[in-house]
Amino acid sequence: MAKSKIAYFCQSCGFESPKWLGKCPSCQQWNTFVEEVIEKGNASVPAWKPASTSQQRANKPVPVTEITYSEEHRVPTPDKEFNRVLGGGIVPGSLVLIGGEPGIGKSTLMLQLALNMPNQKVLYVSGEESERQIKMRAERLASPEGGPIGEGAYILTETSTQNIFKQIEALEPDMVVIDSIQTLHSAHIESTPGSVSQVRECTAELLRFAKETSTPVFLIGHITKDGMIAGPKILEHMVDTVLQFEGDRHHVYRILRTIKNRFGSASELGIYEMMGEGLREVSNPSEILLSHREAPLSGITISATLEGMRPMLIETQALVSASAYGTPQRTATGFDTKRMSMLLAVLEKRCGFRLGAKDVFLNITGGIRVEDPAIDLGLAAAIISSHEDMPIPFKTCFAGELGLSGEIRAVNRVEQRIAEAQKLGFNQIFISKYNLPASGQDKKRMDLSRYDIDIKIVSSIEEVFSLLFG
Repeated sequence: MAKSKIAYFCQSCGFESPKWLGKCPSCQQWNTFVEEVIEKGNASVPAWKPASTSQQRANKPVPVTEITYSEEHRVPTPDKEFNRVLGGGIVPGSLVLIGGEPGIGKSTLMLQLALNMPNQKVLYVSGEESERQIKMRAERLASPEGGPIGEGAYILTETSTQNIFKQIEALEPDMVVIDSIQTLHSAHIESTPGSVSQVRECTAELLRFAKETSTPVFLIGHITKDGMIAGPKILEHMVDTVLQFEGDRHHVYRILRTIKNRFGSASELGIYEMMGEGLREVSNPSEILLSHREAPLSGITISATLEGMRPMLIETQALVSASAYGTPQRTATGFDTKRMSMLLAVLEKRCGFRLGAKDVFLNITGGIRVEDPAIDLGLAAAIISSHEDMPIPFKTCFAGELGLSGEIRAVNRVEQRIAEAQKLGFNQIFISKYNLPASGQDKKRMDLSRYDIDIKIVSSIEEVFSLLFG
C-alpha cells in the first residue's frame, strides 16, 4: 500500500509547502495555497515503461568542446502558417503547449493538423469530447490540398495517463495530441484533475515520454480570466514551445503567436481565417487587413508593421470629435491606451493641436492587436487627418516611431517594410532619416534607388504634416 501525505501547493507558481501559508514565498501572491493529497508511490518510473526496464544512469560532466550534435530534423506540416510559428516544422521529441480562450479554435486547429499529416500516424487524445463529437467536427474540416483526410488519424477518449500510455505503446504513433492537459489525471497523484500537482505530474510524464521516444507531443491548455495558461507557471518552463491562439469572436481572423520556442524564433506569428470548413491559412495578411475604399476618407492611414520576420501593412483608423460631455473619452481598440495618450500629448505640445477637449477613438482593423512602435507615425497622421477633416492621399504608407520631442525615430528592418509597401502597389512611404547610416560610417548604406516607391525621409512630426497637408 503506497503511503500518502498531505502537501500545500501554490496555485500561481506551483510552490510546495508542508503547511499552509498565507503568502507564497516564491511568487509573493496571497491566499493561493491549496491542500492536496499526494500518493508517494513509484512515481519516478514512467507509466508507459515497465519498472524493470527503467534504470537510472548517472550522467558525468563533459567538456563543451567534445559535445557533438546534428541539425534537428524537422517534420513539415501541410499548414505553412503552423510551420512558420514552430520555426520550420515539428521537431521530434518536442513538447508544445497551445493556449487560448474557450471557443477560439484550439481543438479545431489541432484536429485539422492531425487529420492532414501525410504519412504520419497521429493519436488525438480527447478528455473533453466524445468520439461522435470529434467525428462530426472532422467531417466538416476540409483538406488544404483537396485530397482525403484522416487516413492516419486515431481518436482516443481517455483521461487516465496510465491508460493513454498503454494505447500509445500498442499503437506506436508518430505524433500525439492531448486535448486538454487540465483533464488528465495520473494514478500517482490523488488530487483532482486540473489541480497544480496533477497538471505538473501529467506534463512531466508526457515530457519523459516525448524525450525518450522522440515523439512530438502537443498539449492544449486552458487559460484563466487574466489570459494566462491555467495551472502552475512551471508548466510553461517544462515545455519546449508555447503558442498562444488569439482572436476576437466577432472577427473571422485568428492569430497563432509564439510566446516561447527553444527551436526557433519566439516572435513569429501565423494568421488564419475561421470558416465553416475549418481554419484557412492567410498567406498574405496585408490584403485582408486593408479595406478597399472608393473615395478618400479622413482619419484613415496605412502603417507598416512587423511581426517576427513577417512585414504587414495594416489599416489604422482615428476619429476625433468634439466632446459631448465634460470628460473627453479616450478609447483604443488593438492599441495600448497609455501610448495613445502619449501620442496625443506630443501632438498638443509639439504641434499645437488642441486635443484636450476632444473625444479620440483609435482602431486597428482586422481585430488584431499591435505593439510595434513603428505605427506611431501612422496613428499620429490619422489623428490629425480626422481632426482637420483632411484625407490622407491614396497609396501612402507610414513606418516610424514618434519620440516625446516630436522627432521621428528609426525602426528596425525598414527595408522589409518598404519592400512590402512596394509589392502591394503603394506610391509613397514615410520613414525616419535616422534609418539611414551616417556618411562617415563604414557600414553598408541602404540603397534606396532599387525601390520604385517614392520614399519620404523625414525627421520630425512637423515635417510630416507639411508634406501631407501643406
